[in-house]
Amino acid sequence: MKTKILGRTGLEVPIVGLGAAFIGIPTANQAAEEYPEDPNNLRGDEFLTSYMEDDLGVQTIHAAIKAGSTLIDTAPLYGGTRSEVIIGRALKARPDLAAKCTVTTKVGQLTMDTRDYRFDAILRDVEASQKRLGIEQFDLLYIHDPMEIPMEQVMGQDGALGALRKLQKEGIVRFVGVAANEPQTNAPYIETGEFDAAVVPEAWSLLNQLAAESILPAAEKHNVGLVIATPLERGLLATGPIADINYLARNFSQGCLDHVSKIQTLCRDYNIPMVAASLQWCTRHPQVAATIPGARTPEEAVENARAGAVEIPETFWEDLAPLVRYFEIGVDR
Repeated sequence: MKTKILGRTGLEVPIVGLGAAFIGIPTANQAAEEYPEDPNNLRGDEFLTSYMEDDLGVQTIHAAIKAGSTLIDTAPLYGGTRSEVIIGRALKARPDLAAKCTVTTKVGQLTMDTRDYRFDAILRDVEASQKRLGIEQFDLLYIHDPMEIPMEQVMGQDGALGALRKLQKEGIVRFVGVAANEPQTNAPYIETGEFDAAVVPEAWSLLNQLAAESILPAAEKHNVGLVIATPLERGLLATGPIADINYLARNFSQGCLDHVSKIQTLCRDYNIPMVAASLQWCTRHPQVAATIPGARTPEEAVENARAGAVEIPETFWEDLAPLVRYFEIGVDR
């Protein structure tokens, strides 16, 4: 597995980690239904219809680490805390693998409808994550999805950032990051220079280069290490178009699907897996250290990890460059 340094943290991370929002979910269509917006489908901090299967999730974590994806990203939101519980179980069962990996989690959001960035709430979040994961000290914690929340509340001494600074002084966390699902929220937080790293979804892939507008320049200015979520566009850039697949939060047009088929053809011409091209393209930018595709099963985790070790010639990148194109969500996509 190839590795890079995560910005000013100095942490060495694999270019392909594991996003744990879907671990242990048997099918892609079940994964697309895992995070309902209907509040009637929620109960406290658990989803009534979570499709995560604990044993399958544990197997996925173990397979990912063994294959070299030693960066695992999770959050209390994922599976209604089940993702953290599964990871904790996996690490406890295999302390030898636990010693090899870095687990990052997030604070501030417990469900799709419940977000709380007050000082005391953040301290409670961290304490609960420590118990679920079996981890006392974190290399990196992220403030999760502060969309539509006044920045001064999140960044204040009595808010999320103030709480994480306290935990830094106590040695509970080394570095602080931000992870907003909307690029227009992520960018201003990165621009403050307060954060060491950022998880960047929905903004950097072969089909989406929104990060180039504000996120990447801000990250370069402050040497913020970037971790790219949704790098495979819910799997489309791993498998190519497949009929009857529900791509979560995506509505790909036929023009977009046809374009992906062209990328797939180029990859076949070079005998390069498209998943390797898609993931490694993201990390070719100097500020991008890692990707965290959301594997569901051990097989997906291993395939993604192997993609991070594929040698890709410069001639391929030259031929791919004209095919890197931005598709508007809801228009071309």
